[in-house]
Amino acid sequence: MNRRQPSVTLLQASQSNASLAKLMELSRASRARLDAITELIPETLRAQVTAGPLNEGAWCLLLSNTTTAAKLRQLLPAFEAHLRVHGLEVKSIRLKVSGASGSGRY
Repeated sequence: MNRRQPSVTLLQASQSNASLAKLMELSRASRARLDAITELIPETLRAQVTAGPLNEGAWCLLLSNTTTAAKLRQLLPAFEAHLRVHGLEVKSIRLKVSGASGSGRY
């Protein structure tokens, strides 16, 4: 007989798994940083930016194209200062193009 395990929510799974809980916390922290700097990102580019991984103080922004990367690269000092003021300091911010039009790291 094939028995199926009862389904659980992501919250329930994270509460019983330390690794998953840590991953969810890092995801929340990354999203909080993006929320904090959104007002500094030109409105026309906001849809091109998503929060990427946060690992040992290095934060990554995922971008849909190289044009967005070029503009945001100029804004990195402002992003870092804004995050510091809001108590969300990072050691560095990486920009990674993840869209179909190109791939690269800045």
